[in-house]
Amino acid sequence: MGDLYSTNYVDTFIRVSEDCPVAAATEPPARATPSVAELTFRMISEHPYEYTSDDVVFGVWADRRNVPAVERSAVRSEFFSKGQPCLRASDLGKRYGWGAHSDADSKVAIYAMETPEYSRLADGNDLDGKQVDVRRAMRSSRR
Repeated sequence: MGDLYSTNYVDTFIRVSEDCPVAAATEPPARATPSVAELTFRMISEHPYEYTSDDVVFGVWADRRNVPAVERSAVRSEFFSKGQPCLRASDLGKRYGWGAHSDADSKVAIYAMETPEYSRLADGNDLDGKQVDVRRAMRSSRR
């Protein structure tokens, strides 16, 4: 979609942050008004490798603001006219123990930190054995 300030990665795995407080992945808690983490988790976990990071970041933002579907294309261009936090800043990797893999088409899936798939991706190989760039989710606290 050619978003000016894209949050998309290609062939990249985002590991959980160094200060992630859980030993095994957990779903973000359900709330009356869903949190950004809950909506992000649902969108990616229910549709692995279907959406890009930009689709997820914008979709969650627009859903939380009740942006009508007919306005989303124009609003999306405005949204990405300035920088937006990428999935490295998501609570999925910072607090809840989920790693995010972006494939060759920038489509995203998440993996629980205790799974063999997570370990393989964290070692720099995708599930087909192709090399991926490995990065960490941002820390929650300063050193």
